[in-house]
Amino acid sequence: MLEGIQFVTNTAGEKTAVLINLKQYDELWEDFYDGLVARQRADEPRESLELVREALKQQGKLNV
Repeated sequence: MLEGIQFVTNTAGEKTAVLINLKQYDELWEDFYDGLVARQRADEPRESLELVREALKQQGKLNV
């Protein structure tokens, strides 16, 4: 068992959740969370880099 990580179980003894000590595993948690967000957004429509650049230029946020 890893120090700083605890599993929550239901009455049948099945793991249902995990508690992570964020002081100890902050960077690991951020990587894990970023992966979840990326997976969740995988099917969202995308903008091309050129369209994003043009929009930023028009908003005065990009001076290139």
